[in-house]
Amino acid sequence: MELKLKDLRYLVAVADQRHFGRAAARCFVSQPTLSTQLKKLEHSLGVQLIERTPNNVSLTEAGEQIVARARRILEASDEVVALARSQRDPLSGRLRVALLPTIGPYLLPRVTRAIRRGLPRLELMLYEYQTAPMLEKLHAGELDLGILALPVELGGLEARELYSEPFTVALPEGHALARRPSVRVGDLKGERLLLLEDGHCLRDQALEVCARAGVSDSQDFRATSLETLRQMVATGAGVTLLPELAARGGSGSARGVAIRPFVRPAPVRHVGAVWRRSTARRQSIEALCDLMADHSGSRS
Repeated sequence: MELKLKDLRYLVAVADQRHFGRAAARCFVSQPTLSTQLKKLEHSLGVQLIERTPNNVSLTEAGEQIVARARRILEASDEVVALARSQRDPLSGRLRVALLPTIGPYLLPRVTRAIRRGLPRLELMLYEYQTAPMLEKLHAGELDLGILALPVELGGLEARELYSEPFTVALPEGHALARRPSVRVGDLKGERLLLLEDGHCLRDQALEVCARAGVSDSQDFRATSLETLRQMVATGAGVTLLPELAARGGSGSARGVAIRPFVRPAPVRHVGAVWRRSTARRQSIEALCDLMADHSGSRS
């Protein structure tokens, strides 16, 4: 029998979506076409891959195992196509790039113009993910490049630091610490610390910084974004830590919030790029990373 990559893509789409209609839309085919092809695949393999009920779509045990292998096959196939394209013009084509929600809105405005000017034939497909799903999608071949806070567990990935940025303190304008030119970590002891919700690495980094002074976060508040934190600080609800680029942008430079640097040496976070070692897009990834490092406006 002959396996078709198209059928494997249909199967993986169903595994991801758990819904035939959404899987068909992702593959740009009609639902009957997708369903028919998957039934033919099951018949060819001689094993049931999908359990179909009126209200639920799930994979059989054999289906789960075959999907895992299908992902690797599709990743390898995409790498072959990307390699051939990159040999023709390594700085062209689509590059799937994900950024942390605490990095993307503040880094991209600084580097987009330089990227368009320096890499005009490169089409960036931009996504936002937190660290764990970003790494998962990188391993699965669904992303080409991730921009996140280092260090992370690589496990087959390569990493490069792009820049480091100091943390700053965001205070209500009328706060006593706002009258100082700079703040020590110990000055935050006794303050109500507002942080992002669980799952954001920035939350863990801020907690690590503040733990040195015995400062703990507020237990009754978790923000979903840096902008929400800024709004809460502006109301006088507490203080927070912001990375330098976010402090320069909308989350820090708004009415009601005073930004103060830490006394040197200030705590920093390291922002880097992560990609698969096997990627065929290495040249375009390195060129993009060079531009991001050069134009981030923070410390490298």
